[in-house]
Amino acid sequence: MTDITLPASLASTRERLHLALEQAGRPLNAARLLAVSKTKPAELIRQAWQLGQREFGENYLQEALEKQTQLADFDDIVWHFIGPLQSNKTRAVAENFAWVHSVDREKIARRLNEQRPENLPPLNVCLQVNISAEPSKSGVSLEALPALAREVAHLPNLRLRGLMAIPAPADSLAEQRRPFARLRHALEQLQQELPETPLDTLSMGMSDDLEAAVQEGATLVRLGTAIFGARATH
Repeated sequence: MTDITLPASLASTRERLHLALEQAGRPLNAARLLAVSKTKPAELIRQAWQLGQREFGENYLQEALEKQTQLADFDDIVWHFIGPLQSNKTRAVAENFAWVHSVDREKIARRLNEQRPENLPPLNVCLQVNISAEPSKSGVSLEALPALAREVAHLPNLRLRGLMAIPAPADSLAEQRRPFARLRHALEQLQQELPETPLDTLSMGMSDDLEAAVQEGATLVRLGTAIFGARATH
């Protein structure tokens, strides 16, 4: 994608989000756009920043760290780690990101808590839920979610913000909405159980199901292809 088309695609994506919020009867600031920049060069992130985008999501740790070095002069970029998180990656994530969307077990949460530098604010965390119960997908089950949430909520260097999910693909809007509704209900139950915890985030919705996610209360939508174009093939 060239710098000629990025302004148009970013504007179109923002308009799509605003339209979805309007149709859902929600305020236009009720959901934020997380630009998923995995596999895209730092220069495209720089151009998106110049167009007002501040939050970027990365899946691959080493690639993300290289971009962060290249973009170190932009100190207001908010970096989100949204990919699978193994134990050997937790220290670098704890040291270099503001958000993590993919915490799905206590061991990972405790490592992030222990490895978060003292000079940084608490790390914002979303628990990844395997909302469609797919064997191939990461994420905590709905049944195990409350216990994990209680553990994470008490870790001092983490700030439990909400839930994230990647549902199984579905064809119709009604089918797409069902798993998002389950995730919203799960968050509402946790809000009642943990009233002192700032559970304000539903990280859900991508290019193919943004509208369904917004209908069900998404507060962060993760879009990459719609902004930056298709991933390069080699």
